[in-house]
This record gives sequence, structure tokens and C-alpha cells, in this order.
Amino acid sequence: MITAWELALLAFAGYRGTQLAVHDTILDPARDRIHEWHEARPTSRTREFVVSLISCVYCMGWWISGALLATYLVVTDHWAGTPLLVHGIEWLAVAGAAVILNRVDDTLGRLA
Repeated sequence: MITAWELALLAFAGYRGTQLAVHDTILDPARDRIHEWHEARPTSRTREFVVSLISCVYCMGWWISGALLATYLVVTDHWAGTPLLVHGIEWLAVAGAAVILNRVDDTLGRLA
């Protein structure tokens, strides 16, 4: 089981990873290619799903937080010996905290 400090660290990493994947200009070329791919066949459900996924901070945040948590747990050898349910709850906690950070950032961005 992860500590509160580890949860906070992973939440900040999840927040930053989500911002990178959804908003940051460094990935604009990749997102543009995916949008062009979608426009070539806009009725494709698979392509619509991919575009929705990369455009949604909640969707991307969920998967990025899960990937970060899983990587952290495996690298630090916290994965073994802990019930899978506990890891699922940790995933919810990390993703939830990252979303809160995204919401705060969005709100403060509108106020500025």
C-alpha cells in the first residue's frame, strides 16, 4: 500500500502527464495527426473513440494515473503481496487527486 506522500507525488505526476497528453503544445503534431486520421473516416466508431479519449482530461487522466501507479508499484516492489483490490483503490485515489488538480488548474486559468 502506498503512503500519503506517494499518493501526492503520483497525483502530481498524473496531473502533469494529463496536461501533457491533452493540452501541451509539444504533442500538438501527434494530436493533429490523430484528428486528420479521424477526419479521413469520421463515421468510424474506433476513430471517434480515440479522438474522444485524447481530448478528455478525465479519460486520459484515468489511464495515465493507472500507468504511473502500476509502473511505480512494480519498480518499487510494492505490487507483490498486496491484494489487487487495494491497488484498485490506490488507482482511484491517484486518478481522483489528479483530477482535482486539473479542476483547480482549469478554474484558476479562467480567473486569470
